[in-house]
Amino acid sequence: MKKVVISDVDGVLNTGQFLYNESGKCFKVFGPHDADGVKLLKEAGWTVRFISADKRGFEITKKRIDDMNCELTLVSEKERLDWIESRYPIKDIVYVGDGYYDAKILKKAGCGISPKNARIEARTVADFITDSKSGEGAFLDAAIIILKYYKDI
Repeated sequence: MKKVVISDVDGVLNTGQFLYNESGKCFKVFGPHDADGVKLLKEAGWTVRFISADKRGFEITKKRIDDMNCELTLVSEKERLDWIESRYPIKDIVYVGDGYYDAKILKKAGCGISPKNARIEARTVADFITDSKSGEGAFLDAAIIILKYYKDI
């Protein structure tokens, strides 16, 4: 396995809720702890990449991911598996996801991790479920799991 973590954003790093006003989508709720997970993984030599399918909220998400000094790519839910497989052997990645469309990736990945409050489709196929909910440290939990179980690679 190579040291690559790919994570969905909405429903993992944030609560998955979108806050609207009369102008449209304007806010997303991110937790403070997940940046520590990114730091821990990077310090251990892991590549961390984030993906999002949220076109209208992409700039909000991009600001948070930029603050963590990571790469973010816009990839639709239905194209995610193909996008990943065109870049990495699927068994060489750890995937963190929460949604219906993430389930098939979680199942095929070398390791799949879902937040505590992920959709049932994701939780039932994930190798690990975090103790924390999305937007409340789920990615930090995932990083701790990764570093514990893959310390020898």
